[in-house]
Amino acid sequence: MPEKTFTLEIVTPDRVVMSDDQAVSLVAPGVSGYLGVLANHAPLMTELGIGEITVRRASGEEIHLAETQGFMEVSGNKVTILAESAEKAEEIDVERARAALKRAEDRLARTHEDEVDFARAETAMKRALNRLRVAERGH
Repeated sequence: MPEKTFTLEIVTPDRVVMSDDQAVSLVAPGVSGYLGVLANHAPLMTELGIGEITVRRASGEEIHLAETQGFMEVSGNKVTILAESAEKAEEIDVERARAALKRAEDRLARTHEDEVDFARAETAMKRALNRLRVAERGH
């Protein structure tokens, strides 16, 4: 028996990252924890935090994406994610992510200095760590 599917669109200000009508399941980083979606899910609107999106397709393929904050709407057997940024694992520039992590760690090491914005540096570190983690899963 074929698995039930739903339509998935992941959009950033720059591009459509993913548009697929063969999604079977989705796990996304809600601000209060990860949540899962299957076909015919009840309507939902939620805020997303920094984290990994995992999509399983009807073919059995799993797609991993690094996502940075946004919103997810589930309605009418369609999931739409509007994200600040989202990258598939194979699109992630690992060297760039490592450099961003190093910059964030350096800033955090200087938190005693007045000009360092701790919250901004911590968010940058979380984004870089997430991108590196997702990149590893995609290889």
